[in-house]
Formats: sequence, C-alpha cells, structure tokens
Amino acid sequence: MKTILWVAAGGACGAVLRYCVQAMASGTEFPWGTLLVNIAGCLAIGLAIGCFAGATWFETVGRPLLVAGVLGGFTTFSAFSVDTVLLWEQRRVVAAVAYVVSSVACCLLAAAVGYRVAGALA
Repeated sequence: MKTILWVAAGGACGAVLRYCVQAMASGTEFPWGTLLVNIAGCLAIGLAIGCFAGATWFETVGRPLLVAGVLGGFTTFSAFSVDTVLLWEQRRVVAAVAYVVSSVACCLLAAAVGYRVAGALA
C-alpha cells in the first residue's frame, strides 16, 4: 500500500509539472510542450536508472516515486498520440511526421544520454 502512495504522490507532482510546461508552450502551431516534457522525462529517467538502479532506497521508494510517479505523470504518450492525430487531421502531414520522428529520436537519445552521463558520474 505504501508503494501505491509513493506512485500517487509522485504522479500528482509530475502531472502539475507537465501542465506548467505545456501552459508555457501553448499558443503555438506545434505541440512543443509535449515534445519538451517527453524529452526531459526521458533524460531524467535515463539519469535516474543509470545512477540509482540496484540501490535499495531506489528500488523501494525512488523507482515508485520518481520513475513511475513523477516521470510517469510528467511524460505523456497519450498527449503525443492525440497531438499527432490532430496535426494529421489538419492535413499538416509534414508536421505530423516531423513530430513523430523528432519525438522518438530525441526521446531515445535523451534517455541514452541520461544513462551514459549517470554511468560517467558513478
């Protein structure tokens, strides 16, 4: 039960952070806010896993709180998906494809960089 509370608390914080970032990036023709939170979240998860995986505190509290909770609430595949569909429906095919490609490439790169940086710091 305690683990569920860690996830819930972290998720609430992550969702608020995502809302703030997306609010700052609103009013643009491109879903920059979603792209930014997903890249930042991937970088952060790479760092967290690279730095703390295997540590007792991380496996019992940190992973549920930070990874599943904060970063799970902060990043958003559902918003990415609907943003892509909306760009496609608006017949902005180039923007939709660019968004998908940049999201996947940048998020994978960010996760890898975070993980490598964490390894270099260890």
